[in-house]
Amino acid sequence: MLGTIVNSIAIIVGGLLGLLFGNSIPDKMKSTILQGLGLSIILIGMSMALQTKNTLVVIGSMVIGGIIGEWIDIEKQLERFGQWLEKALVRNNHGGNFTKAFVSSSLIYCIGAMAIMGALESGLKGNHEILFAKAMLDGISAIVFASSMGIGVIASVIPVFIYQGGITLSAGLLQGILSTPVITEMSATGGLLIVGIGLTILEIKEIKVGNLLPGIFIAIPLTILSSYFKIGG
Repeated sequence: MLGTIVNSIAIIVGGLLGLLFGNSIPDKMKSTILQGLGLSIILIGMSMALQTKNTLVVIGSMVIGGIIGEWIDIEKQLERFGQWLEKALVRNNHGGNFTKAFVSSSLIYCIGAMAIMGALESGLKGNHEILFAKAMLDGISAIVFASSMGIGVIASVIPVFIYQGGITLSAGLLQGILSTPVITEMSATGGLLIVGIGLTILEIKEIKVGNLLPGIFIAIPLTILSSYFKIGG
């Protein structure tokens, strides 16, 4: 759990720095920086998505994952949790951005190859290097996000800790099925979701990325089935 703990601390520290020094950054500069981060997030997502070796797996994962996510309504659950945290932690939230900041930053920090692979490496091999690198990136982005969107960014450390910690602790159980092709398609599916986050940050299109999140894990059985039946590729 060391890698996840360090990652969580980096988000908290970065968020606090953003809150402390955010007022010294002009609003126009914050907006421009946030747009730059949005474009960068799209680039990261596209580079991950284009690594797929089987587009049918990614498509199927997105469709089935979207059905499951809508049925559970993950996005709504995240919003409710964010609103509950807002009431519990913030008495005077004039900006009204707590929930949006919480949901957006939670998804950004949880989705992606580094979150999944870093947690797996920590659990399987005790190698925390990937999560240490992720901690640096998350800490820096938390400074910008918190200065632009507020304290909700810091609250995202809760789902990050639970998500990455859960993967780390259950890594031993998944060791037998997480082959290289499976990890590739999981990362590619996650990459598309990251693109969706970037589009939402840029306010181009509001995409329910949370409700598509199960697609990352649906990619596991679909990749295994496609390899067995020689479908796609």
